[in-house]
Amino acid sequence: MDIITNKVSAQEQALCQHHMISFLDPLVSNHTVVDFRNKAEPLIKDIFSRNKFPIVVGGTNYYIEALLWKVLVDTKKKISPAPRLTVDRKEELEKLDGQELYHRLSQVDPEMAAKLHPHDKRKVSRSLQVFEETGVPHSMFLKQQQQEEGGGPLGGPLKYPNSCILWLFADQSVLDKRLDQRVDAMLAAGLLEELRDFHRCYNQQKVAENCQDYQHGIFQSIGFKEFHEYLVTEGKCSPETSSVLLEKGIQALKQVTKKYARKQNKWVRNRFLQRPGHNVPPVYGLEVSDLSRWEENALKPALEIVESLLQGKKPPVDPMTMEPDINENKRSHHMCELCNRIIIGDREWAAHTKSKSHLKKRRKLESELCAAGSQETDGDSDGPKDMTEDKR
Repeated sequence: MDIITNKVSAQEQALCQHHMISFLDPLVSNHTVVDFRNKAEPLIKDIFSRNKFPIVVGGTNYYIEALLWKVLVDTKKKISPAPRLTVDRKEELEKLDGQELYHRLSQVDPEMAAKLHPHDKRKVSRSLQVFEETGVPHSMFLKQQQQEEGGGPLGGPLKYPNSCILWLFADQSVLDKRLDQRVDAMLAAGLLEELRDFHRCYNQQKVAENCQDYQHGIFQSIGFKEFHEYLVTEGKCSPETSSVLLEKGIQALKQVTKKYARKQNKWVRNRFLQRPGHNVPPVYGLEVSDLSRWEENALKPALEIVESLLQGKKPPVDPMTMEPDINENKRSHHMCELCNRIIIGDREWAAHTKSKSHLKKRRKLESELCAAGSQETDGDSDGPKDMTEDKR
């Protein structure tokens, strides 16, 4: 899946040694962030042992966070020689009813259950898996990590104290346009052919058996499920319908790509820049809106920053700073009776109370209450008039 995953080109790979590219069978659906960390850490250690320094490129900031800080719980006893045959307890749990899962977690780990949304089956299943496979509540593992020297509210200590983060960012409108162009370039490079081949080899039979799964493994990656309708109906519908479904898939891919980019930028701000505690690597921002000034705004500053840090000197530019909100509770539990929704987190709750749907329902309720109050008042005022008329 070279195109759909935007893999670095062979020419670029030849410039320096790359690791962990094209190493996983597409049918392995239970390769987790823990597996990624367990494979990456020995490589990092080996690179350091050769007096080199590793550059982690992403991408998925959740995985980068798992490398930098001690934040994961490893429940796997050993690596199976045949990963695809390994039964993943988390996947099994996710197939069960969400309410039942949440009830189970509430029984064995009420502290963790209070921090999770009842509908978040992935996180609920993960916490249940931790308890079932270790006998220890997930919340206790996390508390132990937080209490370690250098730990904090978001997890354990920083594992590589001399690391730094280079964050390439751009104006949102420029980034959106650039991402749309990237999708167009992927299509020109043969994305549809790659998707068709992959669908025939790995997904066609699953679709026929109505057991396709777009929640695990490569199937959950951006760019595959968006073309589901097009792939399963190609050759079975009119050219006009197929063309409409293709365009629908392209627009969906562009939309979800831009949404994911916003999510990743939000992660950098909330989990890196605003991370509470002292064990946080410096984050240096490199503005890349104008690609004609790439060397001036990105390449040259990046090299100067890294070279200064390697020499034990202060870089010529200051890292970015954002003060964390020490009063914010990211796991607070809120129940909106008006919308009949559970909201987790202070920031999410504040956003919900300002949302259009919530405000619309509140205005409707206020109107109904005003109308009801007005009717009561009218009824009270009519009473004496009727009595007066009866007396007359």
